[in-house]
Formats: sequence, structure tokens, C-alpha cells
Amino acid sequence: MKEALFIENAFWRSEGTAALRETLRQAAARRGILLTARSNADFLKEDALQSLPPAALFWDKDQRLAQLLEGCGLRLFNSAEAIRRCDDKAQTWLCLKAQGLPMPETLLCPYTFENVGFGQTDFLEDAALRLGLPFVIKAASGSFGAQVFLARSVDEAAEILRPLAGQQAILQRFISESAGRDLRLYVVGGRVIAAMERVNLSGDFRANIANGGTAQKHEPTEEERLLALRACELLGLDFGGVDLLRSKAGPLLCEVNSNAHFAALARLSGVNPADHIAALLEDYLK
Repeated sequence: MKEALFIENAFWRSEGTAALRETLRQAAARRGILLTARSNADFLKEDALQSLPPAALFWDKDQRLAQLLEGCGLRLFNSAEAIRRCDDKAQTWLCLKAQGLPMPETLLCPYTFENVGFGQTDFLEDAALRLGLPFVIKAASGSFGAQVFLARSVDEAAEILRPLAGQQAILQRFISESAGRDLRLYVVGGRVIAAMERVNLSGDFRANIANGGTAQKHEPTEEERLLALRACELLGLDFGGVDLLRSKAGPLLCEVNSNAHFAALARLSGVNPADHIAALLEDYLK
């Protein structure tokens, strides 16, 4: 039987991550692949880097470990560089902006050190003039909609930013027509395999299911498909969840997730992304 690793974070454990691991393990087994789970903490063991299998599903954001494993010859799905580009929303924007992909107007928030903080926040006046009010503040790292905020005034923006001192952040134009709604397209191996629309009717401008949103199956337009595929191509992803916003000007790229969960998507669409991801492993291990 062929072998591969499933690498996850040692400190982020939930029913959802356990179910995802099992779904991928079963999908791999159907293709004759033994998928062995390891955590990022397991690689401190003395012999952990010896006798590694040829490939791994890297379901973590420990970029430095990913680099180390690639240096040992392990083929990661997704690569360390792809994870780096996706895990930092500022890096995602910089990478895709350079290629002209449509995104909400975005500004890099000035960086400050955690022990220094924001001594003055006059720059937020400039941001409000360029982006309008309200505008969105996003910590560059974060999942499930966490650390994404809507600032309705300059004073509110300053209050949001102060706890983010020491973190990278971006400021974005608020696309009001997409408030509480977005599209999630799942891409595997250069194909959009399934999509859903997420809707949050609770008053939260974020559509994430983790924040109270619900979802329904979505048939993406050709424009939406091409945008999702181009984003994954430019970011170097083998697979990923691409979030789009509907706007008056057409679909806009919101963000891209290198290790997006897919349980809700699989239920709605009848398509199991795990099978498609396991197929990538099988092709590589031939």
C-alpha cells in the first residue's frame, strides 16, 4: 500500500478537524493510500525526519515546518510557499494585485510593534477618505471570519486597531451589496469541483458559517470560475477554498484558503473534495 502523511496542528483540535482528517483518510484508503496523521509537534522526535513517505497533505499553517519538510524531499499538498501567500491576507492581496485580479480596494495598514502600539491614528482619516465609511479591517492572519471587523467611524477603526498592534493588517472598501453574503468555490487540481453561497441573516456582515451563516448550493458563472482558478494558479495552490463577493462591477476576490474545511460544501453539493484531493496524491505516488 502506498503511504502519505496528514499533517495537522498539535494545538488546534476540534470535532470538525477530526472529522476532516477521517474523511481524507477514508478517501485516501479507497485509492490504496495509507494516510498517517502527524502533528507539527511530532517532528521534534529524534527520528521524525527519517524514512518519510514521498508526500503529505499539509493541513496546517506552520510554514517553517513546511519549509523544513520540503527540504527533506517531501512533496507537500499545499506547498510552503502557497501556504505563506494564503495565510497572510496582505501577501494574498500583493500577489494577486500585481496580476490585476479584481478585489475590493485595499490598503496596507501601517505596521507598528506590539510594545509600541499606535501612538497616533491620523492615517485612518486618510483611509476613510479613500475607502469610504464603513470600511473593513482584517488582521492579515485569521480563519473562520475571526479578526475581521467593520469600522463605521474613524474612532471605531482606531479602537479596533489598537489590540492588533504587532500584527499585519489590511484595510478594505466595504462592498455593501454583498453584506452578509459570499461565494465559496472549491478548487482541486485546476478545476472548480463544487461551490456554495453563504448567507448570514443575523446582521453580521461576515457570511462565514462559523459566525451564524447558512449555505446553499451554487452554480458558479464562467466569470466566477475563471477568477477562482486564476487565483489558485497564481498562489500555487493544489487545492483551496476561494471566497468571492458579488458586486455591481462583477465578482471580486475576497480571500483564498489553503486548507479550507469542506463538510458543509460536501453535504450541499454531493461532491466530496476529499476524493479529488486523494486523487492528487494518487497521481503523485504512481
